[in-house]
Amino acid sequence: MRISTSWSAQQSVNTMLDRQYDLSQTQLALGNGKAIQTPADNPAAAARAVDVSSASAQNDQYTRNIQSANTKLSAEESTISSAGDILDRIRTLTLEGMNGTQTDESRQSIATELRQTLGQLVALGNTKDGQGEYLFAGSRTSTQPFTQSDLSVSYGGDQNQRMVAAAAGLQVATGDSGSDVFMSIRGGNGTFVTSAGATNTGTAVVGATSVTDASQWDGGSYTVNFTSPTTYEIHDATNPTGPALSTGTYSGDSGTINFKGAQLNVTGTPSTGDSFAVGPSSSQDVFSTVAGIINAFETPGGGAGMNNQLNAQLQNLDQAQTSFTDTRTKIGARMNILDQQTQISADTSLQYASTLSDLTELDVASAASKFSQQQAALDAAQQSYVKMQNLSLFNYLK
Repeated sequence: MRISTSWSAQQSVNTMLDRQYDLSQTQLALGNGKAIQTPADNPAAAARAVDVSSASAQNDQYTRNIQSANTKLSAEESTISSAGDILDRIRTLTLEGMNGTQTDESRQSIATELRQTLGQLVALGNTKDGQGEYLFAGSRTSTQPFTQSDLSVSYGGDQNQRMVAAAAGLQVATGDSGSDVFMSIRGGNGTFVTSAGATNTGTAVVGATSVTDASQWDGGSYTVNFTSPTTYEIHDATNPTGPALSTGTYSGDSGTINFKGAQLNVTGTPSTGDSFAVGPSSSQDVFSTVAGIINAFETPGGGAGMNNQLNAQLQNLDQAQTSFTDTRTKIGARMNILDQQTQISADTSLQYASTLSDLTELDVASAASKFSQQQAALDAAQQSYVKMQNLSLFNYLK
């Protein structure tokens, strides 16, 4: 078999080119530290690396979501804390105004300050976060939630909660609607409310109320009618002229009235014919509670009528404070979940980074050894080519 000179030369050139390509690829890998330059280098590892990179990017997005959610929740918690401080001030002013030494003029001064605090409370309800979105507008973040007109405050947001994905399958609320925080607050003691009859002439005032036996309270509406300063009857408010459901005696200057598991602490002396209404609690916004206190102070006269109104509003104020506390507790629970998920995401990120490193990062020691071997192979191919060039009949005849 005869081998042509041109074929032999071409084979030598091809061998050198192959060795040069292998050497350049190894040199490139040493330069960028990557074991895979193209998917063809290792198809299985390249495909796995794409999957891991995608999962890592998603995990990074969850981390950014958590950071944003924590910022919003911190702003909300701080705002509600400030609102609670305002309620404390309102309560202090209300108790001060109920003092028997106050006059119509001094109560008017207190009402003037309360109007300012009402404005502060509305301003807190319209707080924005760092992105310029309203905290308490629900999902309508660009709409101002609360609008004030004198003592009336209306809500323009919705009842939805904004949610954020903190992990696959884990949604966490990043805020609470103003409807839940400021508007939908149970009145009275949370179970029932009381109010004094408009025609009362005595000095009896209802103070604290409570449910002593929840199994007996049926959520109905009732009227406490005083048949004398020391005796009373309980009537069903839906049938006020019907027979009394129960009767009792009142101890005089102070005492309690109990019926159907409800307890009313009463002070003062009622007049015959005075009455108090007792009915199930309904929702009352905190702004209306403050407005009720202001109206009571701005109405001349004072006395038992004013104190009954104020005691009822103080109970509403306590319910609002409880609502604020409950909301802050929920916020704290969400932030705890986010903190835990932050650590989980950090651990997951490390796992993804380790996996990607195993799949794509270069073993420098092995690559350096390979580079030396390929360099030697290229040198050998080049030397072989030189030797082949000298294999001719003319060189032999010389």
